[in-house]
Amino acid sequence: MLKFSESFNFHSNSNDELIMKKAMTTVQNEMQSNTIGYYKLPLDSCTHLENIKNLDTNDIKQLVIMGIGGSSLGIKAIASMLSPYTKNTKEILFLENSDPITITDTLKKIKKDEALFFIISKSGSTIETTSMLKTVIGYCKLELEGQDSKRLIVITDKGSVLSTFAQHYKLKEFNIPDNVGGRFSVLSAVGVVPLALAGFDMTGVLKGAEIFTKNFFDAKENHILQKAVYLYKNAKNESINVLFSYADNLENFTKWYVQLWGESLGKIDINGNKVGLTPIGLTGAVDQHSFLQLIIEGPENKNVTFINIEDFQVDLDIPNISLYGIEKTDFINGQSFNTLINAQCDATMQSLIDENISTDMITLDKISAKNIGKLIAYYEILTSLVGAMLEVDTYNQPGVELGKQILYRNLEK
Repeated sequence: MLKFSESFNFHSNSNDELIMKKAMTTVQNEMQSNTIGYYKLPLDSCTHLENIKNLDTNDIKQLVIMGIGGSSLGIKAIASMLSPYTKNTKEILFLENSDPITITDTLKKIKKDEALFFIISKSGSTIETTSMLKTVIGYCKLELEGQDSKRLIVITDKGSVLSTFAQHYKLKEFNIPDNVGGRFSVLSAVGVVPLALAGFDMTGVLKGAEIFTKNFFDAKENHILQKAVYLYKNAKNESINVLFSYADNLENFTKWYVQLWGESLGKIDINGNKVGLTPIGLTGAVDQHSFLQLIIEGPENKNVTFINIEDFQVDLDIPNISLYGIEKTDFINGQSFNTLINAQCDATMQSLIDENISTDMITLDKISAKNIGKLIAYYEILTSLVGAMLEVDTYNQPGVELGKQILYRNLEK
């Protein structure tokens, strides 16, 4: 179960109602016309769960993911959140960035005879991913025309150059729908196939996303519209949106949110104005000792969403030990760390409220597959609503493409 506090103490007026109605109409049209496909992934991706049942993975103990951005962040987010609560999962290694030290260290961990390799790229020509593929083939001495071909799975757009590669070597291939962008693709084959094969409950994740999406379109999650219009109206004065997650295993989720939010909303609107909302991902309680100072006494240009977990499902108490010189901390003795981290979250939120900084909170009763699915759907829909209000193309990324073009030109010289 997810609980949502009142969004930034927002109270709508008649003009806000019109803005919300217009944005709602936009996303309804996107969904009903099927021009934007992520809304239907919770149902459509169930077919992938059926298809992978035919794969022979009895000897597989390790998954190697070659992908970057939308082709890896969502996988890492879900795996990080569910790993502490899922038994007997397979090891997942990620080859993402072009850092030669990280690549070398990761390659050393690969056990070829126990590994299943995933090459994930929507366009099929992502330079980081294709370079990783060549490197893995060389390092592991993979024979693409032999038995090793069964160890490679390609996830890409139908008809991409990577799809052509997969068909040439008769590799197993899953396709990303044309109407689903990379950063919205975590509930497509991109995330569902590798995570399910790793042993995670992707049926539950899809079900959670389906429930939230249906409830939204049935007008049962109207709080998300209120939050969207608040963010839109205050985009200039509160241009920085901070997601403060109070759990270490939510850190990768905040990174996924940063890409989703930044790449979707930092755009030129229909009037030619540069608009956007800058995402910042923080982890509590660690970042109370760093970035919090800037939030409280720095420029008043931020709002903060907290995420906390009521029950970590782990019993760990602070020992009843009194240490000479630091007896003043003995008040916490005997309390659980679960209690401590949530008290820290509450206190931090109250300190911001006292400084008139806009805050709201998302509370998970516990980490579960369904809750994760709901959380993913919540942020994807929120992104689409704010994009509609800002009047930008939420689903393109011309700024990213410009950087790619320059890279290619420079390397081809």
